[in-house]
Amino acid sequence: MPGTAGTTPVSSAGQPPRHRVVVLALDGVLPFELGIPQRIFGRARSPEGAPLYDVITCSIRPPGPVRTDADFDILVENGPEALATADTVLIPASYELGPVYEEGRLTDELAAALGRLRPGVRLVSICTGGYVLAAAGFLDGRPASTHWSSAAHFQRTFPRIKVDADVLFIDDGDVLTSAGVAAGIDLCLHIVRRDHGTAIANDVARRTVVPPHRDGGQAQYIQRPVPDAQLATTTTARAWALARLHEPIQLRDMAEQESMSVRTFTRRFREEAGISPGQWLVQQRVERARHLLEATDLSVDQIARNSGFGTAQSMRQHLQAALGVSPTVYRRTFRAVPGQRAPRTGSPTNTATAAATAFRTA
Repeated sequence: MPGTAGTTPVSSAGQPPRHRVVVLALDGVLPFELGIPQRIFGRARSPEGAPLYDVITCSIRPPGPVRTDADFDILVENGPEALATADTVLIPASYELGPVYEEGRLTDELAAALGRLRPGVRLVSICTGGYVLAAAGFLDGRPASTHWSSAAHFQRTFPRIKVDADVLFIDDGDVLTSAGVAAGIDLCLHIVRRDHGTAIANDVARRTVVPPHRDGGQAQYIQRPVPDAQLATTTTARAWALARLHEPIQLRDMAEQESMSVRTFTRRFREEAGISPGQWLVQQRVERARHLLEATDLSVDQIARNSGFGTAQSMRQHLQAALGVSPTVYRRTFRAVPGQRAPRTGSPTNTATAAATAFRTA
């Protein structure tokens, strides 16, 4: 109801206030992107089943209708005052940004709304929502992402931003930006994972029926032919390898699972996965190691063996290459502490910032 956004609620059990995500709906908003925060953050639950986030939507005007890019409007029941209560502000894509898009400047109405933000609030954008953050100066000197089709215009309009058109999202600590559409899901899941760990993010992903994790550094758009459905695939070999990541796996072993020669298997694998079998194996082992570092108390040596790297030194080299941090730093940064709430300001430690930013080049 209008006016209910003034106070972040406290749970009946006396727990600290839940982290509040305020979604700013602008005229021309894309309904798909607008619904992502509620779907992802609204489904995040503690191991005891308690909601971890409050998600509300507001506009830059008093409560009332907001146009979408579809054939319907939405009724938004909170005005710009809700922004003053936010721990995280998320701006979805809009196709009616006017001078924000055309000239790189905020309207008076939008500037007044953003002026309500508290110091230290975490800022997040999906797709062209990044134009709003850029026009407000929040992205000056920072790396940022947007939809690949808008990247060149984004860079011309805001030359002080380091635009990366080749990634799904960029986590720069207290400011996070993503490419379009489904990349917004990836970014919101990444935030849940950063705030509360792998297990909770994976649970949200299962409920949403989406992949639990795609690296921010993954390409937005890979132009390659889709394999002919009638051709033999490499699915069986991949499933076989995933069940044996802790064991030495040779290329010929994977090829045998599909009754192919090594040469044919390698070609088919590249057609279907976009990378070589060896690169894919390393990626899967890095993912296994990340999960074990976050979700278990196993030693680094044990995790190296369980992930198939063999030695701690080998795993350390691969994680450093993929993520830019050591296993110890990664565990300290992303290991969820039972009962710990999401950071209120969204500003991580320097270590967390370095590790999160490393996802851009993973």
